[in-house]
Order: sequence, then C-alpha cells, then structure tokens
Amino acid sequence: MNTTAETRPFEAEVAQVLKLVTHSLYSHKEIFLRELVSNASDACDKLRFEAIANPELMAGDSDLHIDISWDKAARTISVRDNGIGMSRDEVVANIGTIASSGTRRFLEAMSGEQKADARLIGQFGVGFYSAFVVADRVTVLSRRADAQASEGVKWESDGQGEYSLSTLELAGRGTTVILHLKADEDEFLSRWQLRSMITRYSDHVAFPIRLPQEKDDQPTDEWETVNAASALWTKPKSEISDEDYKAFYKSLGHDFNDPLAWTHNRVEGSQSFTTLLYLPAQPPFDLLMGGRDERKGLKLYIKRVFIMDAAEDMLPNYLRFVRGVVDADDLPLNVSREILQHNRQLERIKAACVKRVLDLIEKLATDEPEKFATFYKAFGNTLKEGISEDANHRERIAKLLRFASTKAEGAAQATSFDDYIGRMPLGQDTIWYITADSYAAALGSPQLEAFKAKGVEVLLMYDRIDEWMLGSLQEYAGKKLRNVAKGELPLDEADKKKREEASKQAEPLLKKLKELLGERVAEVKVSVRLTDSPSCLALGDYEMAPHLARLLREAGQAMPESKPTLEVNPQHPLLQRLEAEPDEAKARDLAMLLLEQAEIAAGAPLADPAAFVQRLNRALLEA
Repeated sequence: MNTTAETRPFEAEVAQVLKLVTHSLYSHKEIFLRELVSNASDACDKLRFEAIANPELMAGDSDLHIDISWDKAARTISVRDNGIGMSRDEVVANIGTIASSGTRRFLEAMSGEQKADARLIGQFGVGFYSAFVVADRVTVLSRRADAQASEGVKWESDGQGEYSLSTLELAGRGTTVILHLKADEDEFLSRWQLRSMITRYSDHVAFPIRLPQEKDDQPTDEWETVNAASALWTKPKSEISDEDYKAFYKSLGHDFNDPLAWTHNRVEGSQSFTTLLYLPAQPPFDLLMGGRDERKGLKLYIKRVFIMDAAEDMLPNYLRFVRGVVDADDLPLNVSREILQHNRQLERIKAACVKRVLDLIEKLATDEPEKFATFYKAFGNTLKEGISEDANHRERIAKLLRFASTKAEGAAQATSFDDYIGRMPLGQDTIWYITADSYAAALGSPQLEAFKAKGVEVLLMYDRIDEWMLGSLQEYAGKKLRNVAKGELPLDEADKKKREEASKQAEPLLKKLKELLGERVAEVKVSVRLTDSPSCLALGDYEMAPHLARLLREAGQAMPESKPTLEVNPQHPLLQRLEAEPDEAKARDLAMLLLEQAEIAAGAPLADPAAFVQRLNRALLEA
C-alpha cells in the first residue's frame, strides 16, 4: 500500500460538479446534512450486510449509529458513522474520480435546460459534494472495517480543483466527514438547527442519529438519539400518519416533493413480506437519461436487514419510476442479484408488487382524476412500455392509457379506450386511431378527412412510443384497433360502388401520375380517405409509420427501403389541373409536389428538399 501523502487533481467532471453545486444550490444549503447522513446510513447498511458472512467485522462495536457534532470555536460540523468505512483506493474512487456514470449524467442534466435543482444532487449519487455548499474545506477520515488501525485514510480538499490524500492511525472503523464552515454559515453551529434538519430530512433513517446533549450552550459527552430510527414499514398502518409516509418518502428518494400516492401492505401466510411503494409526483431526472440501463429499483430488506439498494427484479422495467421498500421474511440473507433472478419466492413478491402498483394507479384514475392527470403527464409514456413487456397485465395497462381525440378539444390526453367505446355508434366494431410526431400533425392529417366527414371519432396518438406500443396491442375489450392510414378501409356497398366508378373515370389520370412518378411510388390509386386534400400516403397494414421510420434512421437504425402508395382525390383542382397539363415538365413538377406534400404530412423525410423548394417556387410563379 502507498502510505505517502500526496496531492491529486480532481477529474474534470468532478471539478465541474463542485462548481455547479457551490454556485447553484445555495438556496437549498441544508441538503448537505441530508446527503451526508444518507451516505452514513448506506455505510452502516453495507457493514450489516457484509457482517452476515463475516461477523468479526462488527466485533466490539455492534451498535451501528451516526453521530453529528459541532464545534463553535473551530467552526466545524462532523458527521461520523461506524459503518463499513473506506480503503485508500475506495476514497479515491468514491470522491476524487467518476465512481459511476452518476457524475457525468448529473452534468448532462444540469447543462441542458433543467434549472439547477437540489433534487438532482442525491439522485445522481454525488451527494457528498453538497458539503461544499456550506464548507470551504472538507476533511474525510476513514478506515475500512477489515483494515488495521494503521491503514486509516485522510482526504482533504477546499473544492478548488485538487485534494490531498494521506495515511494515518485510526482507532475505530467507519467514516468521519468534517466540514470547515464558510464565514457566513454560522447558523448551522446550533443544536436546534441541526436537530430540526434531521427531523425534516432524516427522521426515518433506520439507524440512530445522535447529537450531543448541550449544557451552557456547549456540547457535552452525553449523546441523544434524535430521529425515529425505526423501519417505518414495519409499523401498523394505523400508527403511521400521512406526514410520516411523506417524510419517509423524502428520505428514501432524495426528493423535496411529496409523493403523489402510496400503498402499504403486509402479506402473511406461506410467504410473508411487507411492501411500501410510492408514486412520485414528478419523474426523476434520470428516468429516461441513460435510458433503461439506469434503473433505481426498490430497496430490498430481509427481516429488516438491508440487502440491496436497487433491486431491479422486484418490479418490471415499465414501473421503474416506483420508489419504496420490500421487506421479505423468507429469502436467504446471503441472497445475490444472480439468485434473485431465479428465485420463485421473488416472483411471487414481484407479482404482488405489480398488482399493488396497478391497483394504486387505477384508484387514482377512478377517485382522484387530477392526481391521475399529474401522474400520467409524468409517467404515461413509461407505462406504455408495459403493453409490450407485460402480456399478463396488458389489458389493465391499456385501460389506464389516455389519448387526444377528434371528439375532444385541445391537445389534452383525456380519452381512454373505455371512453371511446362508450361513444361508439351502434354497429362500429373498430377503435380508430392515427399516429404522428405531433398533435398538430395528427389532427391535421389528410387521412382523417373521410372519418371527420362521417363523424367517426379517431384517437390522436403523437408520442414517439405510440407506434411501437401498438405493435403489441391489436385489440382492446374485443374491439380491433386500426390505424386510419393503414390498409384498406371497410366500405359499405354504396361507397364501394362510388369508388369503383371514381377509379374507372380516373384511369387516365392515375396512369399519367404513375408514369410521371416512376420508381418513386409503388402504386397510385383513388382515395376513399380524402375529401378536401389532393393526396396522401397509404401504408400497408404492417408497414411502419414514416415519422417513426425517420426517427429510427436518425438514431442509426438500419431501415428497409419501401416505396409508398400514393392516394389521390381526383376531384381536387390540383389533380384536374395536372390531368389537363400538356407540358410534361410542368406536369412532372405537379406530380412530384403531390407526392412530396403527402410525404411531409405523413412525417416522412423529403429525398431532395432543395429540389422540392425549386419545384414549389416554379409552381408559385406559374400561378
């Protein structure tokens, strides 16, 4: 081991985080204590878990706790735990460098349009750096539980770009963080202030948080536990107030906001376990950043012994926004992530968790529509992933989805499939919808014209995930779902006859258009979808919508090339003008413009935007 004192620079991203924290989070200074206590609690949890296999780690000091003290003369605050502690290499990895992708993702979130927000600091695992909000120098003393007294580590920095590292003698295991306060932060050198912050943010930390008793305005050697220090979920629901539930959620999820709703359940019988699950009011900033690999999961306990912080297998991916704890009585204490993936007991717990969460969301939808609207705005798109991922609950999830509609004003997503079915006229057996990349594009799509003319309601789906989701949702409540832009539309005898006559009369026009467009189209035919527009694209039943194909190509996905089918309205003046146009060059311009405007309306990219502009300018000048 290297025992020499040395000075090292912070990695660039850590230096950026320090700058952001010290200059952007000054309005939430008190979060430093919440984050340091949370880290100390994690250290105690890790020691208790490692001690299951290695009991001597806790020899002589089995009473895990967190002590917070202050020194007015030295102007310091110290947060000490007797948890797992850190080795020299762990100190470097956890404080001086990028220990995980959390620091980088924190910077990505803060460098966009997101306002600097204290909620971010804990969610991205960079909570230690909040110490520099109130301190101009921070000292860390740590010794790992399995290390000798001579292997203690001292880390110190003023947060300006580098830190010092040295080895020293430490009698006990654990970590002490000493904050040397800035000149204007004396408010925190108060027992009353420290206690109120602990009560507000850390009351439900499962380990005793102790403060020294005070005499003559000075701390004494007697310690007092000032937090509840109990596993809230183990108490009867009748003994827990709403405020208790909210406070526990905030300590659990690093969130300043109250949860939207929660469900607390105890299952007894052949398998016993407790769940306390929360719906956040707002999505975590990393719900979609970094994508599906950055899930948090639930906290897993076994007989109140902490096992792991992000037990992803306790809930399916589409419910990854749920926060909470699962405490099982029957799982082995030496359980690992690999064992969890193949554990039948866990499958039953997971099924129970899914049921409880869906029950909770359904209750919001039925009893508290305003809260449900808040939930759906935050997590509706994430919930849609479950249509593809969870066949067992597909109908329940579909029942919770909401969409805009041609029968509803504005872009509000307020129509459910049940609402749509309830408004269906007698004889309609299909739920009609259209997908697009915006509400305006969906509402203004030419493919809706015939449906609007006949008063048939169409659901407007304009979220990116919708087209993908619908690949796994072909029907709901016995009603088929169909895209108005795909396949052949069902026609009654009168409409069939009318289309046949129109197609026969338009044969010369269709032939002319096909010759002018050549290999650009697979087919040109008379449309039954159009009443006002001159043209639109028609897709096959299983063909991907152009706007989604474009997005996938932009994301680097290889997409098969396909030729569109162009549908036209022969009664439109542009088609009549093209049919009568003797100049082949002008006719070709008109034909290309009919195709290109149909592509634009469908969200497809133009093959040659410059040529489109030139054609459009020629047509305008001609007009």
